[in-house]
Amino acid sequence: MGAVLAAVLGVSLMGCSSTGGKRAEERAERAAAEGRSAVNTPRWTFAMVTHSGDGDTFWDIVQKGADMAAKKDNINFLYSHNDEAQQQAQLVQAAIDKKVDGLIVTLAKPDAMKAVVAKAVKAGIPVITVNSGSAESKSYGALTHIGQDESIAGEAVGDELNARGRKKALCILHEQGNVGHEQRCAGAKKTFDGQMQNLYVEGTNMPDVQASIEAKLQADKDIDAVVTLGAPFADAAVKAKETAGSKAEIDTFDLNAKVAASLQAKTLGFAVDQQPYLQGYEAVDLLWLYRYNRNVLGGGRPVLTGPQIIRPDDAGRLAEYADRGTR
Repeated sequence: MGAVLAAVLGVSLMGCSSTGGKRAEERAERAAAEGRSAVNTPRWTFAMVTHSGDGDTFWDIVQKGADMAAKKDNINFLYSHNDEAQQQAQLVQAAIDKKVDGLIVTLAKPDAMKAVVAKAVKAGIPVITVNSGSAESKSYGALTHIGQDESIAGEAVGDELNARGRKKALCILHEQGNVGHEQRCAGAKKTFDGQMQNLYVEGTNMPDVQASIEAKLQADKDIDAVVTLGAPFADAAVKAKETAGSKAEIDTFDLNAKVAASLQAKTLGFAVDQQPYLQGYEAVDLLWLYRYNRNVLGGGRPVLTGPQIIRPDDAGRLAEYADRGTR
């Protein structure tokens, strides 16, 4: 009898929770559509400073997530970026000088960011790190880190290449000194049963990226897989494969509308999605929760948004979200 009662109560509570959650979500969606917030908390100012931005669909998606959460939470949201580590640190200092109520930063080059993040924490500004720097986040004083563990993501790539019968792979690093990129390739090499080589390219010059990959594929016909570390570079790799007359499979980290279409067309083998929309959204939302209620997620560990391996059969189910720019 007790077990039956517990089961009935469990179903009842689950139903209430589900209904309440759905109603809250519907209220938030209506508020966003009407251009108003879903809460009446103070209009705090949060700043996000990242190591990349312009012309990168990944960061466009991060911003969309952050913007949506900011609208819902009545937040004045400021966004800036610079791919030079010292310049990024200066942007963080500018946010500190503005006395923002919360700060979101990436730690692609953590050594250059350590001192300025410490300044923010000392000034009483709650900090959340996103995307890169999970290993350093806690020691730098951040509340939590939101993103994927890059080593684990790389290991998932190595496992997927094994499952696909690949024997010799090329990992394309497009940003010198980015610790997350190094961890991705190292993780893939760790679990991949075949041979894996790193190829460093200049990510700010896409024709050069294509030419570098093409030259490598022409020189070594045994390469049967190329892994790029960002969606824009997958397209360059596909073009390089065609001009080199290679049969290598092109795979990539990150998802956008073009990658989803390429997966469906099977010009790409698979993609690794770390859900950038979720990284932006959760960073703002968790800062709001901390300011409002001193909530912290993660328990001292990163809040993981990936990796998720997206194969051609999966791409169709995500296409509508990729097309609207949220996946």
